[in-house]
Amino acid sequence: MAKRGRTGSLIALALGAAAVWVARDIPRQMGARAKGERLARMQASPQFAEGKFHNTVPATMLAASSMPRIFAETLRDRERRHPRLPIPVVTPDPGATADGLHVTWYGHSSALVEIEGKRVLLDPVWSERCSPSQVSGPKRLHEPPVALRDLPPLDAVLISHDHYDHLDMQTIQNLVDLQAAPFLVPLGVGAHLERWGVPATRIVELDWNDTHRVAGLEFVATAARHFSGRGFGRDGTLWASWVINGPTRKVFYSGDTGYFPGFAEIGRQHGPFDVSLVQIGAYSENWPDIHMFPEDGVATHVDVRGGLMIPVHWATFNLALHDWPEPADRTWREAKARDVRLAVPRPGERVDVDNPPAVDGWWQQIA
Repeated sequence: MAKRGRTGSLIALALGAAAVWVARDIPRQMGARAKGERLARMQASPQFAEGKFHNTVPATMLAASSMPRIFAETLRDRERRHPRLPIPVVTPDPGATADGLHVTWYGHSSALVEIEGKRVLLDPVWSERCSPSQVSGPKRLHEPPVALRDLPPLDAVLISHDHYDHLDMQTIQNLVDLQAAPFLVPLGVGAHLERWGVPATRIVELDWNDTHRVAGLEFVATAARHFSGRGFGRDGTLWASWVINGPTRKVFYSGDTGYFPGFAEIGRQHGPFDVSLVQIGAYSENWPDIHMFPEDGVATHVDVRGGLMIPVHWATFNLALHDWPEPADRTWREAKARDVRLAVPRPGERVDVDNPPAVDGWWQQIA
């Protein structure tokens, strides 16, 4: 009886500790609401009305009535949404210089852009799960190719929006300690960062079409067709695509987005680009306006007048119902049909934009 009592006490202590963690950490993961000058600036944005941000082209959201059906679908054919074999991960060369124009894709939408001697980190997510809880939610399908502490010195960290698979609290907190770079974010996202301990002096918040210069690079926050939110509310912070201009080279990053005519306008105003990093995964007929299908991703690359296309937002987290290899398969097929230069790197593989590796279908060998 005594042993059974001790076991019960241990279980009670574990449950109590878990409850304390949930009560403390999950609210912190959800971030903070803007107030004061930050809120006033948001309210002055052309994108802000009736208490939230809006797309230039309205996006149809997932209907609550369809959730039971989609949940049931997630329980079927689950093996098809995972690779059959381990995803090959490449260890980046820690001594590589940032000269020229190179892109290292770390998985999902996390990538390092090395442009004319400067380094920019995009949407860094190093946690095991993209979720407010590290015990539930979408789990990594491969390890990060490099530890955060082993990243080279950064000149800027770029965030596209505040969803968990793009803005990770633990990663941000580690980067604050490990790096000195500023964080460039869309309007309102700075409130999350400040709650997590990022000094206000290292936060730069931009509206669409705002520009900011860091370390000789020009950053432009450009439009996207998406939404935001880390809790129960939606669209309290802005979302964006990004333009990175070096002295002679140009990069476009789509962030998460549905396809819309704004990309052609970005191409007219800011293109052509040497390389584009474009979202191609986590799409569905149930939410066609907020995540692009692969064919839309290729169209976006063409619209912005991109040179080399590097697909992102796939392979690392299972966030939709499509088969795991499908985003890359469809992107490769559409790129060939439209004569688009394409590179599909393995996680951690560094791509020289001027001399990219041939597409070899590596994902098909493990699917």
